[in-house]
Amino acid sequence: MSLLDLAPVIPVVVVDDVETAVPMARALVAGGLPVIEVTLRTACGLEAIARIAAEVPGAVVGAGTIRTSADIAASVESGARFLVSPGTTPALLDAFVAAGVPFLPGAATASEVMALAERGLDELKFFPAEAAGGLPYLKSLAGPLPDVRFCPTGGIRPETARDYLALPNVGCVGGTWLTPADALASGDWARVEKLAAEAAALR
Repeated sequence: MSLLDLAPVIPVVVVDDVETAVPMARALVAGGLPVIEVTLRTACGLEAIARIAAEVPGAVVGAGTIRTSADIAASVESGARFLVSPGTTPALLDAFVAAGVPFLPGAATASEVMALAERGLDELKFFPAEAAGGLPYLKSLAGPLPDVRFCPTGGIRPETARDYLALPNVGCVGGTWLTPADALASGDWARVEKLAAEAAALR
């Protein structure tokens, strides 16, 4: 099954304290969101992936903010089951393909989407979604590029997620609202689970 079909929302998580990784992931999975993207924006991102992969059997954990082949190697070694990049260069795309794990390469323009489609890729991350044109832009892409599906990420809110999910070329959305920094800091896992349940019900 496609990554885009496992859940309507992929939580995009920034982990500042690795001790929060496992209880956070358990709360997301309990709420109905098994696919979790842990970004490599913090020093403990890789360890967070490793702990979730080892200790949360229901989670499909992946690595986000992939920028280099070294990021790919370290993420796969840590247990990442999928990879996500903000954009895509030819060298990064080659490294993705060589890694042999599912990936969502980032694209923001029609030319970038077409270049990835030429390489046989039809499931992409659309980033930064709101800043790059949002709903109207994705609607426009569906006409000339109907065979490409997206996971738009960047600026999407609970209030707009349903509108994105209604588009025929959107499989799921990426969201940062599922794991508020204050909830992670205070260990409010019930709140995280509630937000996850609300997001899982969007489709």
